[in-house]
Amino acid sequence: MILDGGLATQLEAQGCDIGNALWSASLLQSNPGAIVTATKAFLDVGAECVATASYQASREGFASLGLSAEAADERMQLSVKLTRRARDEFIQENPGLEFAPLVAASLGPYGAMLHDGSEYSGDYGVSADTLHSFHASRLALFDRCGADVLGLETIPSKLEAEVLVELLAECGTSAWISFSCRDGAHVVDGTPIEVVAGMFADHPTVVAVGINCTAPQFAPELVARLRDAAPAKASMAYPNSGETFHVDDNSWSGTVTPDDCADAARKWVDAGARIVGGCCRMGPEHIRAIRNMLR
Repeated sequence: MILDGGLATQLEAQGCDIGNALWSASLLQSNPGAIVTATKAFLDVGAECVATASYQASREGFASLGLSAEAADERMQLSVKLTRRARDEFIQENPGLEFAPLVAASLGPYGAMLHDGSEYSGDYGVSADTLHSFHASRLALFDRCGADVLGLETIPSKLEAEVLVELLAECGTSAWISFSCRDGAHVVDGTPIEVVAGMFADHPTVVAVGINCTAPQFAPELVARLRDAAPAKASMAYPNSGETFHVDDNSWSGTVTPDDCADAARKWVDAGARIVGGCCRMGPEHIRAIRNMLR
């Protein structure tokens, strides 16, 4: 299955200003139509699963805009409605499709809400109870929003994974969980990838285990380790472009071409990945190249 790429990357390419604590989710308040346009850009190049603009969305985040918890929940529900709308319009414009693209509710880690880069370290300085409370209310909301799958993304630590093992078992919607990794063997908090992946090896609602927002050169080894640790689950790989993000000034350095990404995707699949796509700095042109390579 081919996933989409970085929704924020495409929104910025469309001229949207998302340089704030809510990131792409801020457009749920200011420019929801841009989200539909960006989603269709990925569908048009062959993405078979597209994610909602909710990775950084939370009651806490929307409270910074003065929204009540009820209003925040409405915005988060809107993220699914917009992605479903984009999917439905795409289907109408392309009669005869053999496969209806899926809608994944994108749910980032606790650190994404903090907007301080801590999702790339997992060092939040909070208890498991705090993580449980944060994820429980949001999962309960998205579990009934009509998404085809819940996508728990960029999970950086064993502690957060342990919390999600319990909470995802209570969900009625199928889910995937994807970890951010610092090398070919460890998630960013230093835990071996086999340890966190193994927690979901027999999970009742998690159907896939993967890695994202990770340098693409680490993906083949990570995928092989995922397959060993959770052989009954589909292995996923949707790394970032391999460029370097600088937290101090929100800038990137380096470059990776779409063809480079497509060549890399073949290695992920050869290692056993069955669901592939892109993350940060991977736009529609990268997904088109990956799809052309694999199809």
